[in-house]
Amino acid sequence: MPREPHFVADPRQPSRRDFLTRTGSGFGMMALACLLEQDGVRADPRPENRPAGNPLAAKPGSFPAKAKSVIWLFMNGGQSQVDTWDYKPDLAKHDNQELKGFDKDTGFFTDQVGPIMKSPFKFAQHGKSGSWASDIFPNIAKHVDDMAFIHSCHTETNNHSPALFTINSGMSRMGFPSVGAWVTYGLGSESRNLPGFVVMYDTLGRGFPKGYAQNWSAGFLPGVFQGTALNAQGAPINNLERPAVMTDAQQRRQLDLLAKLNRKHMTASDNDPALAARIESFELAYRMQMAAPEALAIESEPAAIRTAYGLDDKRCAHFAKQCLMARRMVERGVRFVQIYSGGEENERSWDGHTNIESNHRQFAGETDQPIGALLADLKQRGLLESTLVVCCGEFGRLPLVQKGGTGRDHNPHAFTTWMAGGGVKGGVHHGATDEIGHKAVVDRVSVNDLHATILHLLGVDHLKLTYRFNSRNFRLTDVAGEVVRPILA
Repeated sequence: MPREPHFVADPRQPSRRDFLTRTGSGFGMMALACLLEQDGVRADPRPENRPAGNPLAAKPGSFPAKAKSVIWLFMNGGQSQVDTWDYKPDLAKHDNQELKGFDKDTGFFTDQVGPIMKSPFKFAQHGKSGSWASDIFPNIAKHVDDMAFIHSCHTETNNHSPALFTINSGMSRMGFPSVGAWVTYGLGSESRNLPGFVVMYDTLGRGFPKGYAQNWSAGFLPGVFQGTALNAQGAPINNLERPAVMTDAQQRRQLDLLAKLNRKHMTASDNDPALAARIESFELAYRMQMAAPEALAIESEPAAIRTAYGLDDKRCAHFAKQCLMARRMVERGVRFVQIYSGGEENERSWDGHTNIESNHRQFAGETDQPIGALLADLKQRGLLESTLVVCCGEFGRLPLVQKGGTGRDHNPHAFTTWMAGGGVKGGVHHGATDEIGHKAVVDRVSVNDLHATILHLLGVDHLKLTYRFNSRNFRLTDVAGEVVRPILA
């Protein structure tokens, strides 16, 4: 066997003792650097160069960010733009008239196409901006001067599941990373003790949105970036409490041994990112045992705050709880929170096929007070400047009546998205639909554009946030996307 080389000390070089003596004073700085990197203060901005032991470490973006976190209020089922924020008085002029040249394949129910139907709701102007709002949003309407409205949004599909995948991942097919996953992949999280991406779905037994957990999937990104969905009933997070037979010290030793074995295996596996994510998930779960119960403890909030959100109103208490938890999470450094209003079945969401008036009054009644309180609460705490609030559904609704009722069918050609805080101008309106709200016709905004804008406000260049998979670089905006600059402050 070849012998190991023998090295002779060079007298011109300092000895190991000299080296340790001279550098010992630097050990404190080395320790400080390590702690700062763990907390995301000193971190490599490139996602691929993040510390292997903590893939969720906070990182700076491509340029200074306006927003640190996002709260996405998702009106599941497809909110009607012409009955909420896109006032169209010409609907009343043409009520019960046929829309000439209408493509019957636009909506989902091609054999139930009726004439134009006026909105059953009253509209009024609000704020210094004079923004029009439906009377179903008396509380949110108080904040129109903080909101930027994009009236010209459009998508590519009229079916719920692919439309949900599109608005959440930029692709109409399942298997791609969601917006929240991309954001936490690119920026990490400001909190070491809570998930970077949290999802809350309907809590009234109405279930997940169509497409289920694919809507907050990490896709081909490492699993650590997937959204953590809070349970609709019972404990918000499963298995959060330590087994009664185990002490904290015992659990810590168990995790240390597991991490040691996993890291040894990871070294032999060429630093497999999936294994790194699994190691971090164990550590995050351990830290969450203390942090999560406190973050979710809305009962510790002052009575006035709980009342303002609507926790004492049975109609909206479920959504109020989620909005208040969202504020508490971003306050504690959670990067991305998504809340779904409405469940899977058509009439148990904003999917008002049968009766648009009763459907939208119900779901507006569940969400209006909590959302209004959330905007007010974020603003008075100084959090609205650093929190981007986004509100939309997966598509809009037709200005026509659906035969057999007084509802509206799906409309991929037009929907309204509003944003508030996080670097957007307040009281502005971008884009426009035609005279009856059928199609986006002025300054049209695609889902890719929405995603590019959200990333931009977070300080991320959507062209540079990529992940290599199947021998090509993928990004959230695929090969499209333009930032909607007119709404930026």
